[in-house]
Amino acid sequence: MGLAEYFGFDDHDTDLRTELVAGLTTFLAMSYIVLVNPVVMTQRTTAGEVVKPGIALANYSHDQTVQMLAVVTLLASGVAMLVMAFYANRPFALAPGLGLNAFFAFTVVGTLGVPWQTALAAVFTEGLLFIVLTAVGAREYVITLFPEPVKLAVGTGIGLYLAIIGLEAMGIVVGDAGTILALGNLAQNPVAVVSILGLFFTIALHARGVTGSIVLGIIATAATGGVLTFAGVVDPGVLIGDFVRTGGIATQRLPHAQYDITPLVGAFLAGFQDIDAFSFALIVFTFFFVDFFDTAGTLVGVGQAGGFLNTDGNLPDADEPLMADAIGTTFGAIIGTSTVTTYIESATGVEEGGRTGMVALVVAVLFFLSLLVVPLAAAIPQYASHIALVVVALLMLANVTAIDWDDITHSIPAGLTIIVMPFTYSIAYGIAAGIVSYPVVKVATGDADEVAIGQWLLAAAFIVYFYVRTSGVLAAAV
Repeated sequence: MGLAEYFGFDDHDTDLRTELVAGLTTFLAMSYIVLVNPVVMTQRTTAGEVVKPGIALANYSHDQTVQMLAVVTLLASGVAMLVMAFYANRPFALAPGLGLNAFFAFTVVGTLGVPWQTALAAVFTEGLLFIVLTAVGAREYVITLFPEPVKLAVGTGIGLYLAIIGLEAMGIVVGDAGTILALGNLAQNPVAVVSILGLFFTIALHARGVTGSIVLGIIATAATGGVLTFAGVVDPGVLIGDFVRTGGIATQRLPHAQYDITPLVGAFLAGFQDIDAFSFALIVFTFFFVDFFDTAGTLVGVGQAGGFLNTDGNLPDADEPLMADAIGTTFGAIIGTSTVTTYIESATGVEEGGRTGMVALVVAVLFFLSLLVVPLAAAIPQYASHIALVVVALLMLANVTAIDWDDITHSIPAGLTIIVMPFTYSIAYGIAAGIVSYPVVKVATGDADEVAIGQWLLAAAFIVYFYVRTSGVLAAAV
C-alpha cells in the first residue's frame, strides 16, 4: 500500500507534494521549541544562587542539561506525531507546550518549591488520565459541549494569539510599562527591519499563489540575516545565532551535543516519593486543565481553518488526535519533559494545503533527523520562523464572519473568547471566558433553557480552576 492510499490523499483532495510542503512549513514554524523548551525547563544559577528554577542535574553543566532536554524534546514530539500520523491521520503537530513548561519550571518548581522529579510525576499522572478519558470518549464529549459561538470564535482568537507571538518575536511589538504593548524602535532594530521585509515578501508570494510561499519566506528571511551577518553589516549574533569571529570571518558557535539522557529517563518515579496527596492533586489538576483546553481549542481552531469540522462545529473522531496528545504527554514525562500538546503552528501547514497524517509524519521525521545535529535543530532564527505565524493569523481572521454578531448571546461569548485569548497568552483562558459568559448571557436574555447541564458544569469547572490558580490556595497547600 502506497502513501497516497494509506493516508487517503484522494479522499482529502491533496497530493504528496502538497503534504511534504505543508509538513516542512509546520516544522520550520515550530522548530524554535527545540531551543526554547530546554531553556525554559532548565535551572540557571549564578554565584551559587538559583536565578531561574527548573531541572538541574548533579555532575552535569547547564549546557549539557539543555542539550539533554533538546534530545528529549525531539523524541517526545516525534513519538507523539507518529501516533498522530498513523493512528489519527490528521495534519496536527505536537511538542512540549509553551506556558505549560513555564508553569512547570517557574510555578511548580520555583514558586512552590516542588522537586522537578515530582513535577514530572504530576505530568505523567496527567498523561495517564488523558489516555483513560480519551479511550472512553470523555474528552471528545466535553469538546462537543463548547457553545457554538465559542467554537466559531476559537479560530479567530488563535489567529490573534499567533499574531501577537509572531510580531513580538519579529521585534515589531514590544512590552511597554505605560501601555503594556507598544511599537518597537523599528528603524533601529535590524531584526525588525529584516522581519518586515520578509513578512511582505511572504505575503506577496502568497498573494501570487506561489506554492510553499511560507517556507520560501522563512528561508529567504533567514538567509538574508545570514548574509548581512557574514557581510559585516550587523554584528555577529544580532540576526543569526551565537557567532564568533575567526580570522575575520563570522562563524556560529555551537555546543557539543549531549545525547545521554539517562539522568532524565525515569526520574519521574522518584517524584512519587514523600508527596502530599492534596497538593499533588492540585498540581495535576492545573496541568490537566490548561492542557485539556489548550489542545481542544487548537484542534477546533485549526480544524476550522482546514475545513475539518462538521455542521455542528465539531471535529469528527476527535478522540484520535486527542490520544496522540495523551500518549505524547505520558511518554514525554517518562523521558523528562513537561506536557506535550497540539501546536497552533499546525495551522501553517494546514494553510499550505496539508490535510492528512502525512504532514505529521513529515514533521516527525524532520524532528528525528534533527537528532543528528541537535545544536542545529533550532538554526532557523525565531524572527524568521514566526513570519509564518503572522501570515497564518491574517488568514485565520476570516473565521470571524461565521459568528452571528446580531445575536448578543453569541456575540458576547465569541467576543470574549477572541479578546481574552491573545491578551492572556492562553487558548484555554479565551475558551474559559466564552464558556463562563455563555450561560450568564443566556440567563439574562431569558433563554436559560437553551443552556445544557454540561455547559453549566463546564462553566463551574472553570470558576473552580481560576480560584485554585489565582487565589494562592495552590501555594498554601504545598
